[in-house]
Amino acid sequence: MVQDVNHTAEMEFILLGFGRGPGLQVIPFVMFLVIYIITVLGNTILVLIITANSRLHTPMYFLLMNLSLLDLCYSSVIAPRAMVSFLTDTKTISYRGCATQFFFFALFVTTETFILTAMAYDRYTAICNPLLYPTTMSKPVCIQLVVGSYLCGSMNAMVQTGFTFTLHFCGSNEIDHFFCDVPPLLTLSCTDTYINQMVMFALSVITTVAIFTSYAYILSTILKTRSAEGRYKAFSTCASHMMAVSLFYGTVFFIYAQPAAISTPNQSKMVSVFYTLVIPMLNPLIYSLRNKDVKEDVKKIVPVF
Repeated sequence: MVQDVNHTAEMEFILLGFGRGPGLQVIPFVMFLVIYIITVLGNTILVLIITANSRLHTPMYFLLMNLSLLDLCYSSVIAPRAMVSFLTDTKTISYRGCATQFFFFALFVTTETFILTAMAYDRYTAICNPLLYPTTMSKPVCIQLVVGSYLCGSMNAMVQTGFTFTLHFCGSNEIDHFFCDVPPLLTLSCTDTYINQMVMFALSVITTVAIFTSYAYILSTILKTRSAEGRYKAFSTCASHMMAVSLFYGTVFFIYAQPAAISTPNQSKMVSVFYTLVIPMLNPLIYSLRNKDVKEDVKKIVPVF
């Protein structure tokens, strides 16, 4: 058994990306490069704007800044390594390299889910309890929410990495994906993965229920508002976040909270591209286009915006 464990720790995986076997994958490389450049520029600009503008030093923008930082981090964990594999013949990644990528991806993505939940709580408080908002969302509370999100993300990353990389891998070492993710890794395991799947499913359901419960209360409060102007104003304050949440949770739930038999590897890869690269690229556009304060500052930096 010790020899098997040592053999697993020394093995290499092959990231197939969007093809099979050796060969360059130019089209995926160009697509990833363009999306990644836009992601880095968009999120960096948004972080700089929020940091530099004192008008934006509010709980909502503090959480939004952390969301942009997380988008930068987890897209950077995926895109550069994937682009390297697209332009090389070997496409190999070491066992430890795969585990490291998996850990940081799980850390940043899980933290983002909790940041989005904190942002939902912020909007819930602003709309449902506006008089208590300054106290409920004070600076210490915001910092605690962010720190708590990172702690939860770290715990989940350790649990998921531990559960996944204590499995015994045998047979094929080809990961039919462009990065080390849970579903394709579980298919390579020789041991029972039922517990892994249940843990992954439970965490997905818990975070999804938490955030959508907050928005159920928000929508209920908005609908009870008598004036049409009041309903519009209340809805406009959280429309951007609802759009971002729907995109992110919809794709993540598709990957991690469904039976493996429902999706094919190609479907999973397409959806994974969306939530690992496209959504981090879209988030700055969603929030800036729907927000006058951010839009004005963006125009100062990018006049054509």
